Amino acid sequence: MKKRPTTITIVGAGLVGSLLSIYLAKRGYKVSVYERRFDMRKSFLGGGRSINLALSNRGIRALEEVGLAAEMKRHSVPMRGRLMHDLQGKLTYQPYGTSGQFINSISRSGLNMFLMDEAEKQGVNFFFEHRCIEVNLEKTEITFEYQHDTRHHQSDLIIGADGAYSAIRAALQITDRFEYSQHFIEHGYKELRIPPGDNGEFRLEKEALHIWPRESFMLIALPNPDATFTVTLFFPFEGPQSFQQLNTDEEVMAFFRKTFPDATEQMPSLLEDFRDNPTSSLVTIRCTPWVKNSTLLIGDAAHGIVPFYGQGMNAGFEDCAVLNQLLDKHQDDWSKAAPEYQQLRKADADAIAQLALDNFVEMRDLVADPDFLLRKKIEARLHELYPTRWIPLYSMVTFHEEIRYSEALEMGRRQKVIMDKVMETPHIAERWESLNFAEIVGQLKPLR
Repeated sequence: MKKRPTTITIVGAGLVGSLLSIYLAKRGYKVSVYERRFDMRKSFLGGGRSINLALSNRGIRALEEVGLAAEMKRHSVPMRGRLMHDLQGKLTYQPYGTSGQFINSISRSGLNMFLMDEAEKQGVNFFFEHRCIEVNLEKTEITFEYQHDTRHHQSDLIIGADGAYSAIRAALQITDRFEYSQHFIEHGYKELRIPPGDNGEFRLEKEALHIWPRESFMLIALPNPDATFTVTLFFPFEGPQSFQQLNTDEEVMAFFRKTFPDATEQMPSLLEDFRDNPTSSLVTIRCTPWVKNSTLLIGDAAHGIVPFYGQGMNAGFEDCAVLNQLLDKHQDDWSKAAPEYQQLRKADADAIAQLALDNFVEMRDLVADPDFLLRKKIEARLHELYPTRWIPLYSMVTFHEEIRYSEALEMGRRQKVIMDKVMETPHIAERWESLNFAEIVGQLKPLR
């Protein structure tokens, strides 16, 4: 890794690549961003693959560092908790944190376009419809295909921010001692939509993430500023209840009316959306090393995760913030900053990948379970009484950016052991308020 590069090429103009280009431009680097897709600011952007984003503290901190957080908050909708819908339409609410804590529903495309505009203001050059077809790691040179022609681009440093199916990572994969794994879960997802009501109002409670948990699958809905909801069905690809079984309009409507009756009433374009929007897969990517010669991976290119903790974007933005802090620490000596970035973030990336997989089980199977809700109520009381000694796992991940993902995973495991024993207390549902909370929290040993 060159100590002090001057020119930097970022492959991938998505959220992480665009934000990173702003960080680096502000540090004085000459930054070029190459993107395989068209410029979404100039062409029609079709729907179907968004999974609305939940912007939380880690992502907000990164945006604050480049002076963009306030603007983004104005284009988001706060979600203060989960609102669970059972088969009869009965609602159960679970706040995400303490009073005043919330996550933010924000448009992926809207945020992406905003970041690209801001990057260009900082002098970043974007090149669209350039598909990476070859990477020379020795020469730090990339060959792109553009309009049936090939173009060669050389710089001092290459950063792969081109997502879970990264072309830059693919170039690293054929090098010696590169470890890589991908794991597809059995579920896919399909995006649907709830429009505004007749008077332009929200059809559902707007400051909540709505979940229809159905054990082996679920439906979720996130609010948008225009009073619509982006709805996502997470459903097995194959099996007795699966996308494979929904082949006709009649089968689709029968399934939704039976399984999500109150949601179905609010989706007049259900059949059209179901037919037109793709069914997409969900993958976890793990690899190492992230740094080779003068090439580096960041975001989903290094650590793609499933979306069930709402942390994919936030983790990628935190990558940018950590890298920027290390460049401060090492006075822009990349030969020191890059290896330390990999060492720090690899552990945290593996941790949030596992947490995201675990949270899928929680969201689809447990959020409607009375014992689970009681457990959360007890943990909330522990946090209320001992706010610095017992922080629920979700809060550690979502609202406490000073706690690393790897630390949150380990502390969450310790809390689970303790809470499993607490939940074995006879008649716990009637007696939980008289528990010895001081004794419970005393069992939790600090990490440091």
